[in-house]
Amino acid sequence: MSISVVGVVGAGFMGSGIAECAAVVGKHVVVYEPDERPLQRSRESLEASVAKAVSRGKLASADAEQVADRVLYTTRLGDLGGADAVIEAVTEDARVKRELFARLDEELPDAQFLASNTSSIPIAELAARTSRRDRVLGLHFFSPVPVMKLVEVVTAIDTSEATVSTAEAFARDLGKHPILTRDRSGFIVNMLLVPYLMAAVRMYEEGFATREDIDEGMRLGCGHPMGPLTLCDFIGLDVLYAVCDSLYEEFKRPEYAPPPLLKRMVVSGHHGRKSGRGFYEYAPAATGAPA
Repeated sequence: MSISVVGVVGAGFMGSGIAECAAVVGKHVVVYEPDERPLQRSRESLEASVAKAVSRGKLASADAEQVADRVLYTTRLGDLGGADAVIEAVTEDARVKRELFARLDEELPDAQFLASNTSSIPIAELAARTSRRDRVLGLHFFSPVPVMKLVEVVTAIDTSEATVSTAEAFARDLGKHPILTRDRSGFIVNMLLVPYLMAAVRMYEEGFATREDIDEGMRLGCGHPMGPLTLCDFIGLDVLYAVCDSLYEEFKRPEYAPPPLLKRMVVSGHHGRKSGRGFYEYAPAATGAPA
C-alpha cells in the first residue's frame, strides 16, 4: 500500500527536511510539535528552501505554492490520526522516544508503519512500547535531508516484511536510495563513521595537529568533501555525543567512546554550526565556510 499522508513528529532540522521532501513529491504532511515556536521556524525554513529551489529553476512557482499547501503544522497530536505512516524526528533521547511511541501506538492504530529517524537508539526498544511491534522500524535520513539520497531502513527483531517493503517503497517515492540494516546501534553508516570522527577529535585534543591541518589532510589527501572536524560541526556535537554513548554502551569498544573534549564542548553549548560554535566558529544561520 502506498503512503499518501505522512505524519512527522519533530519540527527541527531533520523533521523539517523530511516534511519538505514528502511535500515536494506530492504527499500531504502533518508536522507535529507541542510548541508553536519550532513549527514557525519549520514553516519559515520550508518557505526559504522552496524559494531557493524556484530561484535556481528547480521548481516552478505554481508548484512551490502547492508544496506549502500540502503541509499542515499542528500542536495537537490527535491531528496525526489520519496519517498513513508516521516518522519520529525528535531529540536523541531514548526516554522521550519510548514515551512518544507509546502515544503514537494509541493514536494511530491503523498506520502502516511507525518509524524513527534515530541514528543510534535500538528500534526494538521503541517497538517494545507498542502493541504492534511488527509495524515499527527505523528510517534514518541523512542531513541535509532534501539533498542526501541515502535512507537506512532499520529492521528490528519483530519488524514484518510487509512493513519493510512499504517503508522501502516510501523512501523511493521520496527519491531516496534505501539500504537495509539490522537493528544494531549505529546501523551501517555511523558504525563506520564514528570511529573515524572520534580519532580526529582525539588527534586535535592531544595537540597532534591543528584543526585546519587535520581537515585539509583528509579533504585533499583522501578526496573527502569536508574534513572530519568540519563534519562533526555539521552533524552537531550533541548528536555525535549521543551516538557515541549509544555505540559504546552496546559494544564497549574504545573507538566508540566520546573523548573528554567532546563532552566539555557539548556541556558548554558548543554544538557546532547550529549553535554558532564548535571546532570552528560560525556566523548566525551560517551556510558557508567555518571561521
